[in-house]
Amino acid sequence: MASGNAIQSIRGMNDLLPDQMSTWQGVEAALRNVARLYDYSEIRTPILERTELFKRAIGEQTDIVEKEMYTFTDNNGDSLTLRPEGTASTVRAGNQHGLLHNQTQRLWYSGPMFRHERPQKGRYRQFHQFGIEALGWRGPEVEAEVIMVGERLWRMLGLTGLSLQINTLGSAEGRSMFRASLKDYLTPFEKSLDEDSQRRLEKNPLRILDSKNAETQKILENAPTLQDFLERKEREHFEMLQMLLSSAGVQFEVNSRLVRGLDYYTGFVFEWVTDQLGAQSAVCAGGRYDGLAEQLGGRSVPATGFACGLERLVELVSLNKANSLQAHPDVYLITQSADVEGAGVRIAEYLRNKDFKVVSGFSSSNLKKQLRRADVSGAAVAVIVPDGYALESQLMAKPLRGQGEQREMPESDLEKFLRGCTDQLPLEDSE
Repeated sequence: MASGNAIQSIRGMNDLLPDQMSTWQGVEAALRNVARLYDYSEIRTPILERTELFKRAIGEQTDIVEKEMYTFTDNNGDSLTLRPEGTASTVRAGNQHGLLHNQTQRLWYSGPMFRHERPQKGRYRQFHQFGIEALGWRGPEVEAEVIMVGERLWRMLGLTGLSLQINTLGSAEGRSMFRASLKDYLTPFEKSLDEDSQRRLEKNPLRILDSKNAETQKILENAPTLQDFLERKEREHFEMLQMLLSSAGVQFEVNSRLVRGLDYYTGFVFEWVTDQLGAQSAVCAGGRYDGLAEQLGGRSVPATGFACGLERLVELVSLNKANSLQAHPDVYLITQSADVEGAGVRIAEYLRNKDFKVVSGFSSSNLKKQLRRADVSGAAVAVIVPDGYALESQLMAKPLRGQGEQREMPESDLEKFLRGCTDQLPLEDSE
């Protein structure tokens, strides 16, 4: 038992333990694969950025900037912040390194983000995000592609029960008129609004649409909607997007209250939601943010993207029992005595060179105990190096999953036998 003063991890910042990692690695492999299929290139940005980046990008009136950022002053007097999301950093890097000038870019990122929220299931102070950013395209086609990246990812992960909600925020002028109309509607109800909504009413009434307060949502039932303030070309753009999604077989619902919580969104927005995670219903969210590159000091660049939380994806995978993500070894190698350990090491390396995942038992216990350990490991086959083994001798191979009898064979036949037992060819690295 640990002593009373043993150092613990920071609240809301969790260790990922070995028995969790096979699912995490399976999810991460699916993320890399879906990015590859749509020709998105990886970008990695610093965890620390200047605080001004997020104030400009996310909006000073947002909960993230007002309440949740980890911000401090360093020894040079600079205000720095642990990144709370990935889009602002990606666009900042694109501006800084000339990636967005007269070019189009499909970029993806993955890594830890930080928000000082109240920790609960699916919401942590250090969490991990995967995101894609399609930079340089204006039409609804790229918006449909971004959504289809997510839809394909759910299929890769074996997930069910996710639904897609979409909306459009229209033009800046239309939003300005809607903001004034919404404020006029809500002002007589000010005293009945929740505390955050009362504070937002004057400066940013659109944020009130995001309120989770039941009484506030009831007041909003008869409020004006953004759809009332769309120009014809914006309606046509949104209708074309819906047509493209329907053509691709993607089911969706138009949610006129969906606005997203970040100030940089400018047009189309969306969320993939589920009822499997309790209060944390949003799994993946994004939209169009055409003004962000210019807002951060670069040229005007149209842009669309999304981010999804890996903790929530991992939880969904576990709930859906997507066993295909469990990373079990192909072979558990057993040596029957210390005299054949050298042969065992050589055979294990030979199989790894053929791309099989091999676990060596390194045990002198009896064969029955070693076979029990091999079974617990989840390996497809136990390969046994018998006492007194020499190159011309026979190995023993025992299938541990499904049908199949233990067989003796020369080492030269082992690879073919294992391919049949594991029912797959090891995959080449697609990166």
